[in-house]
Amino acid sequence: MMFAVLTVVRYPSRFIYFAISAMALFRFPLNSNKKILFHKLLGCGKNGSFDINPDWNQWAILVFMKDLPDLQPISEKTADIHTILYGTFISKWWKRFRCETWTIALELIDGHGSWDGKKFIETKDIKKTTGPIAVLTRATIKLSKVRHFWQNVAPVSNQMKFASGLITSIGIGEMPLLRQATFSIWESMDHMKTFAYSMHEHREVIKKTRKEKWYSEEMFLRFRPIMTFGSLKGDNPFPMD
Repeated sequence: MMFAVLTVVRYPSRFIYFAISAMALFRFPLNSNKKILFHKLLGCGKNGSFDINPDWNQWAILVFMKDLPDLQPISEKTADIHTILYGTFISKWWKRFRCETWTIALELIDGHGSWDGKKFIETKDIKKTTGPIAVLTRATIKLSKVRHFWQNVAPVSNQMKFASGLITSIGIGEMPLLRQATFSIWESMDHMKTFAYSMHEHREVIKKTRKEKWYSEEMFLRFRPIMTFGSLKGDNPFPMD
C-alpha cells in the first residue's frame, strides 16, 4: 500500500523571498526523513491547472510514504501534524512566516507512469471506489513540444474549472513551462471519467500527446482522500466529516 500527502502553502506577499528560499532549504530535512520515500517541492499555477503564470504566494510539498502516520487524534493541531509529516524545521518555518496551509492525506488506488524514473504503482485495473476521488496528472514536456503543449492545453484548463463534479483543482510544477502537474478532486469516479473522456477538447489533447509525443515522462495516479485539514484563502477546499 502507498500513501501520499500534499500540503499547499500560501505565504504573505512580504515573505515571498522566504518562500523561494524554502525550495532549496527544505530539501535537507525531507531528504533525511526516513519515513518519506519520495518528495517534491513545487510551485503553483494561478488558475488551478496547467498554467504558464506562476502564483508566487502559493507553493506545495508532495510526499509519498509506505505508512501514513496517525494524524486524526491531533487533526486540530496543524503545526503538530506538519512536524510529524515533515519535521520541526519546516513546521516552524511556516509558522514563523505566518503561512496559510492546507494538507490532504491520500491512499493510492491505481495509476501508471513515473516521476524521475520512480514508479509508485503500475496497473491497468481501475479499482472501483465510491465517493470522492483525487487525481494527479503530471508530465515532463519535451523542449521541442513546449509551444504545441501550451497552445492546446490552455483551452482545456479554462474549461476544467466548469466541469461537472469538480470539487477543486491545483496547478503544481517543478519547473515553469516544462515540468507541470495538476492535482484535482472530483465528486466521483464517474464525474472524473466524464470530463476526461467525454469532453471533445480533452480527448483531442490526449490524442495529440500520443501522436506527436509531447512528453519525455508522464504519470497518472488516482487516490482515495483520507483526511484534510487547514485552509487556502480562508476555506478548506475539500472539507471531510
